[in-house]
Amino acid sequence: MRVLVAADSAVTRAGLESVIAQRPSLAVAGSVSTGHLRDQIREAQPDVVLLAWRRGLEESLDAWLESGPAFVLLVEDAEQPSTAAGFHAGLRAILPLQASPREIAVAIEAAAEGLIVLHPDSVDSRHVTGPAPRPAEAPDAPLTPREIEVLRLLAEGLANKNIAWTLKISEHTVKFHIASIFTKLNVSSRAEAVAIGIRQGVILL
Repeated sequence: MRVLVAADSAVTRAGLESVIAQRPSLAVAGSVSTGHLRDQIREAQPDVVLLAWRRGLEESLDAWLESGPAFVLLVEDAEQPSTAAGFHAGLRAILPLQASPREIAVAIEAAAEGLIVLHPDSVDSRHVTGPAPRPAEAPDAPLTPREIEVLRLLAEGLANKNIAWTLKISEHTVKFHIASIFTKLNVSSRAEAVAIGIRQGVILL
């Protein structure tokens, strides 16, 4: 299973290469900075791209996800890519950059098989720990048909303005619907909302 490592830090790339090298089922297909990622994907034709995510890559992410291989994203903090693009394109896993080598390797193998992986640390802790958490599958109120439409478009990675254009509504109205979705699902990010939508069967992969 060939894995292309992408990170802007040479130290991070070296560490991730080492993780892959320790797994017999995995092989490093290349190691590049994000500025050369698209070209390297075409040249190396990897099965999976292991990408160390950073803010500022939002505009490039959609194009990368459409390029063919499965993507595993390593995020530095709780803030995740605004485009949950992903799960309908090539995004298959989101893990914290501090994930263990075994977790990263297992996520890569799962991603190559088309499975979706969400590390517990990439989901708001309110859904994982804490006293009497409110079940994600039991929101305060059901989503309206329009909110379901908006959530499905979020899952396709559309920006607010594109959702507005698709649904023939104002961008302000889109923001209102997204805020309502977050409140009803008790989430704070698009990725969380999409993950719950998948679990509830509102979003079909």
